[in-house]
Amino acid sequence: QSLLGKIPRGKVSTYKILAGKLGVHQRAVAAMLKKNNPKSAPCYKVVASDGKIGGYSGAGGVKRKISLLRADGIEIKAGRIDLNRFLFKF
Repeated sequence: QSLLGKIPRGKVSTYKILAGKLGVHQRAVAAMLKKNNPKSAPCYKVVASDGKIGGYSGAGGVKRKISLLRADGIEIKAGRIDLNRFLFKF
């Protein structure tokens, strides 16, 4: 969760990047985030490596995730985020 807090406003990271930092498989990151409390760590800032939104287990589901991303200033076009503009690398 501390890694999530390092993602600045207006940026996202990917399951793959987080998995590499933690030394686990990408699916393990997804499983961890599914159990995360979205109020304490900004798990909505984690997206797929191809820029797709991915899932969200917080209240409101993916629609809520999109709303939170847009509130952070992240543009979403055709269900994707331009990772050239919005990707944060640790």
